Amino acid sequence: MNIHEYQAKEILKKFGINIPNGFVIFSPSEIEEKFRKLKTKKNVLKAQIHAGGRGKAGGIKIVSDINELKKEAKNLFGKKLVTPQTGAKGKNVKTLYVEETCNVDKEFYLSCLIDRSSSKIAFISSSEGGMDIEKVARDNPELIFKAYIDPTIGMMPYISRSIAIALKLDNSLFNPFSKLLQAMYSLFLNLDTSLIEINPLAITKKQEFIALDAKIEIEEDALFRHPDVIKLKDDSQVDPLELKAENAGVNYVKLDGDIGCLVNGAGLAMATMDIIKLYGSEPANFLDVGGGASKEKVSAAFKIILSDKNVKGILINIFGGIMRCDVLAQGVVEAAKESNLKLPLVVRLAGTNVELGKEILKKSKLKIISADNLSDAAKKIVEVTK
Repeated sequence: MNIHEYQAKEILKKFGINIPNGFVIFSPSEIEEKFRKLKTKKNVLKAQIHAGGRGKAGGIKIVSDINELKKEAKNLFGKKLVTPQTGAKGKNVKTLYVEETCNVDKEFYLSCLIDRSSSKIAFISSSEGGMDIEKVARDNPELIFKAYIDPTIGMMPYISRSIAIALKLDNSLFNPFSKLLQAMYSLFLNLDTSLIEINPLAITKKQEFIALDAKIEIEEDALFRHPDVIKLKDDSQVDPLELKAENAGVNYVKLDGDIGCLVNGAGLAMATMDIIKLYGSEPANFLDVGGGASKEKVSAAFKIILSDKNVKGILINIFGGIMRCDVLAQGVVEAAKESNLKLPLVVRLAGTNVELGKEILKKSKLKIISADNLSDAAKKIVEVTK
C-alpha cells in the first residue's frame, strides 16, 4: 500500500528521523491559519500524489510569501499531474503539502527494501541524490552502493560504516548516520514495509541529516496488523477498477491491452498473459480469483473485466483444484447475462467438475468459444479479437 509524502514523513518523525517543519492542506482556505507555523521566508509547495517525478511535472513550487503560496496552491488543486510513473492518464491533485526550505550542504539517495534474490533486506545508497536517481542508476551504476542485512542477525555496526564510507561522509557524521539507518531499519520491520525511500536525504549547513522527501510502501498482506496504517490509504489515488476488485476480494491489476483475463492462481494468470503476448496481442489485466473463489466472487471479477472499455474479448482459463469448474461456470453465466455480454468469450476449463462446468456453459446459450488447452484458448481469443 502506498501512502503520501506527508504521511511518510510523519512516520519517519515518530522513529526519530528529522523532517522539515510543514503542514498539509486539503483546500486553499486552510492556508491562512496554518501558514503561521512556518519560520522560513521561502517555502516549498508539493502536490501529493502516489507517484515520483512531481517536480518535472510542475507539482513542486518554491514560494516566497503567503500570496504566492495561495496563487500556486489554487493552480495545483484539481490539476492532473502526468509523470513517468503515472502514465498518460496522470493523477489528480487533491492534497498539498507545504514545508520550510533548508540550507542544504549535500544531498544523498537512501532506501531500504526487500531484496528477493538474496532473501535479505538491502540498503541502497548513492552520493548523487535528487530527481534523476534513475538516470544515475542507468548511466553510472558505480555510484550506487548496496549493503545487505540478514534479518536473522539484524543491523550490525559495520553495515552503517560501510554505507557511510561509500557516501564519503565525514567521520564526525558516522554516529548520527548510524542512528538514522537504525531508525529506518526499525521502521522497516515494525511497520511491515516493503520500501522506505528518502530522496534526497540532505546534510544541512549545520551538519544535520534531514529527509527532504520520503516514500513508504507497506506490505498489504500485513495490514491486518496495522489498523492505524489502513486509515492512511487514499482511495482517490487508486485505479477505480483496482479499488473495486480489492473491495470484492479479487487480485486485479489493470494493464494496457485489450484481452481481459480471468484466471485462478497467480502463476497460471501470468502464464496466460504471456501466451496472449506470444500470439500477438496484449492482456488488459492480471486477474486472479483465487483457489477457493465463490460464485459471487467470480461474477464480480467478470463484471470488473467488462468495466474496462479497452477490452475487446475475454479469456477464461481455469484449472479446477480447490476451485470447482461448475462454480466458476455459474458465476460467469450470471455475470454475462446481467451485463448483456456481447464480447467474444473463450473458455478453457480443466480439473474438478470440468464436465459439469462445460454443461452449465452449454445450457446457458451464451456464445462461448470452447478451448481444449491454454495454447488453443490464447490462439482463438487473439483471432476473434483481431
